[in-house]
This record gives sequence, C-alpha cells and structure tokens, in this order.
Amino acid sequence: MEFESKIISREISQKLYESGMTLSTAESCTGGRIAESIISVPGSSTYFKGGVICYTNEVKEELLNVDHQLLEEKTAVCEDVAIAMVKGAIKTLNTNFAISATGTAGPGGATDGIPVGTIWVACGTADNIVTKKLTEDFGRDINLAIATNRALQMFLKFLDENYKKEDSEG
Repeated sequence: MEFESKIISREISQKLYESGMTLSTAESCTGGRIAESIISVPGSSTYFKGGVICYTNEVKEELLNVDHQLLEEKTAVCEDVAIAMVKGAIKTLNTNFAISATGTAGPGGATDGIPVGTIWVACGTADNIVTKKLTEDFGRDINLAIATNRALQMFLKFLDENYKKEDSEG
C-alpha cells in the first residue's frame, strides 16, 4: 500500500470516527485496494461497514443495482456508472458515504474511446456525489495506485468541504 494512501486513510479515520458516520466501497478495477487502505487504520471497524468488489457488470447490476441499460449504452467505464456504484453501495451496505472506482487499468481492455488508464472515481452521499476522471496510463500497478490515492484524496476533501464535526450532531 502506498504511504500517502495510508496517511490519507488516517485522516479519514479521524473524521469518521469522531462523526459516528459510516463508509462503504464499490470497486471494480481497484479490486479492493481502496477498502484495504481504509481498513489499514486500527479502529476502522467502527465506521467502515464493507465493500463490494464488482469486477463484472453482472455484479454491478445484481449487488449495486446499476442499471443494465446504462452499462449497455455507456459501458462500465463512465461517470454515470461510478455515481450509480456509490449510490448502490450506500443502499446495499446501509452507510452514510461510499467511494467507488471503475475503469480500465491495463495493460489490455482498451476500447474505442476508452483507452487504458481511463478510470472514474466517485464518492459522497446518496444525494451529493463528486467524481473525477483519470486518463493517463502509467502501467497497471501505478494506474491502480493512483486511482486508489485519488479516490481517498477526493473523499477526504469531500468530508472537509461538506461535514464539520458539529454536522454529525443533527
């Protein structure tokens, strides 16, 4: 695990632990790396409920309720699917927040219009989700490390911008 991801996970841990709010993940291309970073922090069981590794469209549809038509029309590697994965994880795992990742890490898997290195990450609540598209290809291992790190950074920023300590009181 990347050192920076571990540092960010500690900051996320502190915010969620203090707030009493919960987190889940829905990961396709990252295969559980985001969840691994989150649970690397002692005490994470108080706020992290679990994750869904949804490497296939079937699992995205069945466990996260991602619309079949959306997957057919736009493929799994798009912003709308990343958003649907966040919503699905929140509902399926009954959490306040979720983080998702879907993309093509490489070395194969590229299609017309979706080159290797294209990864969408998303995070938020059921009603407030932010996304980021990664587009550079540095090779599979680095692509996955970058996606994990960016997802965690984005979630930490989301928490900082949307949830102050007193917000959790109400």
